[in-house]
Amino acid sequence: MPDSSPPPAAFDLRLVWCFTVVAEYRHFGRAAEALHTTQPSLSRQIHRLERQLGARLFERTPHGNHLTEAGEVFLPLATELLRSADRAAGRARAAARPSRITIGYTPGLIITPVVRELRHRHPDAEVRTLHLAPGEPRAALLDRRVDAVVARLPFTADGLDVTALYDEPRVLVVPRDHRLAGKEAVTLDDIADEPLPTVRGSDPLLNAFWRIHPRPDGRPAPEGPLIESTEDKFELVAAGQAVIISVDVHAHSLRPDLTTVPLQGVEPSRVVLATRARDRNGLVAAFRTYARAHLTGLAPTGPASAPPSRSVE
Repeated sequence: MPDSSPPPAAFDLRLVWCFTVVAEYRHFGRAAEALHTTQPSLSRQIHRLERQLGARLFERTPHGNHLTEAGEVFLPLATELLRSADRAAGRARAAARPSRITIGYTPGLIITPVVRELRHRHPDAEVRTLHLAPGEPRAALLDRRVDAVVARLPFTADGLDVTALYDEPRVLVVPRDHRLAGKEAVTLDDIADEPLPTVRGSDPLLNAFWRIHPRPDGRPAPEGPLIESTEDKFELVAAGQAVIISVDVHAHSLRPDLTTVPLQGVEPSRVVLATRARDRNGLVAAFRTYARAHLTGLAPTGPASAPPSRSVE
């Protein structure tokens, strides 16, 4: 039996938008002002939508306009319908003529060579950069604040394409008068009882990785002070209250009363490029190509490039 419902083309999104505005104000007059139209015209548009749906959406009373049961059911679906339409239009425009890209990066990582290459090869494109906190890459991509991110793992890779760029050895940061300062290298056994601070509200995956918690033998990492920001870590270390695990590339920027010692027997920090899965923006593909060419050469231990993967953890 053929479907008797109206074809999709007869479902006017502008009417849906008018409905959501009236639902917000609960008043046709105020909604009409917000939409820069007249109240009679707005009423006609809502009536037209109700005829298309075959259901009354508002209960009109002298004290205002209230959603009917059908209206209550339709409102969240209408809101999502409008958002989906915006996303569909945006993605279509991006696929037809990609002209804008925002590239995120997290602390301590340099993306300048790649950005320069992208701007040189795509002079008409709008290329923006955005500094992100260590725990932001995935959320920033899925929220579309950025289109590509150069960041350190770990973060959840669901819904993302992840390309490994290079590895950074991890090191122990200690005061210059610490018992381990000056050693050629240390192991986890050497710091079995050394407290490691935690930043309040930090991402659990990142916190576990940088504190190596739990240890390979299952023991928890020693608890250290709870601090408000990453910058506080270095003051605690200088005061002899804790040690921290970092990456070797930060050694050149350490304050003069701190030093680093190579940490052996632990996996390195991995720098990756992450993008939204199946993103067809040509600028994203170009950035990935240039990142492989430029950034893998920055690896302290040599290139560690890999093909895109959605399962890098």
